[in-house]
Amino acid sequence: MARRSGQNGSIERKGDWWYVRYWLDIPGQDRRKHVCERLGRASGKDKLRKNARERLAKEKIEASGTNSAERFRQIEVLSSGVKFRDQSELWLQQAQTRKRRPIKPHTVSTWRSHLIWINSQIGDLPLTSVNNLALKELVTKMAECTKPGKPDRLRFSAKSINNYIQIAKMVVASAIDENGEELYPRKWNHEFIDLPEVRDQRTPIRTADEINKILSKASASGQHFVLYALLPGSGARVGEALALEVPDVSSDGRTIGIRQSLWNGVLQAPKTRSGVREIDLDPQLASLLKQLIGDRKTGFVFQTASGKPLSQSNILRRDLHHILDELGIARAGFHAFRRFRVTHLRKNRVPEDLLRFWIGHAYKSVTDGYSKLKEDVDFRRAEAEVAGLGFEIPMPKAVMLSECPKTENSAASASY
Repeated sequence: MARRSGQNGSIERKGDWWYVRYWLDIPGQDRRKHVCERLGRASGKDKLRKNARERLAKEKIEASGTNSAERFRQIEVLSSGVKFRDQSELWLQQAQTRKRRPIKPHTVSTWRSHLIWINSQIGDLPLTSVNNLALKELVTKMAECTKPGKPDRLRFSAKSINNYIQIAKMVVASAIDENGEELYPRKWNHEFIDLPEVRDQRTPIRTADEINKILSKASASGQHFVLYALLPGSGARVGEALALEVPDVSSDGRTIGIRQSLWNGVLQAPKTRSGVREIDLDPQLASLLKQLIGDRKTGFVFQTASGKPLSQSNILRRDLHHILDELGIARAGFHAFRRFRVTHLRKNRVPEDLLRFWIGHAYKSVTDGYSKLKEDVDFRRAEAEVAGLGFEIPMPKAVMLSECPKTENSAASASY
């Protein structure tokens, strides 16, 4: 249904009366109804003059609501079929069950939370109306929206606004016909939408000095100490580190295999196909990891007394954030350790394709596919040893760890 402009109607005389004719939209029908309403006398002492006729005609049309944006939107919703809300649910379900790159549970949770707010704004709009103008209005609302109870703080950053708008565009694009063609193709105009540019995004990184201080303050139980050394020493994502099982660690501890990841206590595949990989460790870090594992042959490397993997959120709330507060270091998540490792490897001029292999990022060029550095284990280990850790592992803590009993669950004495 094409958007219609406002109408003034046509005034005509029938006998001794003036009438106004105009079109009225009917819910559920694409064709409009032709309406004729009496205005007043055309002759005699009560006859309507031209100005009066035009004024009354305008009042009649406005009273019918046919020119209002609200009525047109209502008619459009009823006539156009699929609403944005309904398509968003279908799209999210298909994204989880499709064979080609199904999304992870963490992504599902994020997208669903975004859609709750988006649907509160445009959920009842038909997909035909979700265009550049609709997204422009959405961006305007997001840019002015403040946090609940905090009127002086904006709710959405520039990055968040871009993420929300991207989801809205994906929902529209997901509506396809039986031939796989988009039903509502759009040429999105970011200038018209006034989509904010993402600048100076917060990407915290740990320094070598901060990591040294964190390790010096780490819990004496051993597990957290080893985890805080492994993350900046390997570049593994925290979910990958917490999902490590004893068989994933080589007999000498020099290589760990990333085969799975942990999110909200649920094991899943790594973030991407490139996430399935091996990471070579510095000998000092490898020795520390082997001390933690001891004689165990099965189970998670980092585990509770009951053998379950440690909780990322619990470690943050109950240990790492307390350490940071005591040291006067700004709080940040585990990804700050990963950024440290990437920066350190680049400073030491590790081959870029090997760096991406260790970190779990995809090939950047066709040439990367020709390189076989990742298959040369001796070269990889030599590069890991030359690059080193970039920080120091306090010896007293390592000695204390080596003196801990090596029972199945003794290395997992933290209470979670």
